[in-house]
Amino acid sequence: MLSEPRAGRLVAWGNALIAHMVSPDDAAVAIVGDDAVHRVAGLPGEDAPVGLTLALGRLRALGASGLRVALPAPGHPLGLSGPPEFNARALEAEEAVICEGAALGLVPEVYEAGPEGDVHVEVVWHCLPVREAVPADVPSLGEAERELAEALRDATEVLTRLDVAGSGPVAEAAVTAYRARAERSSGREMLAPGYPPRAVRVLELAQRVGMLVSLASENGHGGAVSASEMAARGDALRPVERVARRAQVAAYNSVVVERPE
Repeated sequence: MLSEPRAGRLVAWGNALIAHMVSPDDAAVAIVGDDAVHRVAGLPGEDAPVGLTLALGRLRALGASGLRVALPAPGHPLGLSGPPEFNARALEAEEAVICEGAALGLVPEVYEAGPEGDVHVEVVWHCLPVREAVPADVPSLGEAERELAEALRDATEVLTRLDVAGSGPVAEAAVTAYRARAERSSGREMLAPGYPPRAVRVLELAQRVGMLVSLASENGHGGAVSASEMAARGDALRPVERVARRAQVAAYNSVVVERPE
C-alpha cells in the first residue's frame, strides 16, 4: 500500500483549491510532488491531455464541488460507487478520485523511465464517467480512529509474536527503512489547508500502520517457521491492512463527507 497515494494528494489539494484556500499553481505543484509531470486525459471538452491547473479548473466549471479518494483492493471496492468499467480501472490502479457533483472520476496511469535512483515519472489521469452513489465501506473519522488504535495493537502483537524483526538482515534493513520513513513523515504537511487536525492524526496513524503491514509482507515469513504460524500471520495482517486503507480514505474524504450542510 502506498504510504501517500497519488489519488490522496490530488483529493487533498484539489479540495483545498475548490475551497479557495490555495492557488491553482500551488495545488498543482503539491499534487505532482516528486513526479515529473501530471496530465489529465479524456476531460470533457478537451481532445488531448491537459495540465493539472487547467484540468482542476475545468472540473470545477463542470460542477465538481469536492473530491473523494478510493483505494480499492481485490474483494474490497473501498470508496467506489460504479459503474463496473470505472471500478475495474480503479482496482487495477489500486486508487482513484471521484468528483462530487460532476459524475466524473480520475484513474492514474504511471509511466516510469530511467535508471534506478534517477527515475522519470509521468502520470496520466484518465477521466471517466462514474455513478453518483454512496461510496463503498468508508467509515467516519471517529470510527477510523477507533479501528486504527485496535489495528496498531494487533499488528504489533503479530509482528512481535512471530519475531519479524529478528528474522535476519533483510528484515533488519526493512525495520531501519520503516523507521526512516516514519521520521521523514513526522512533522511534514500531511494534508492540504482546510483539513481538521483529527483528519491529519488519523492519516498519519493509518500510514504508519500501513508501513508496518508492508514490512511484514515484504520480508518472507519472518520467524513464522510452521505452516500454521504463516497462515496465522497472514490472517491477522489482512484485516489490519484493510483498516489502514479505510482510515486513509476517511481522512482524505473528511472535508467532503463530514462538512456541515
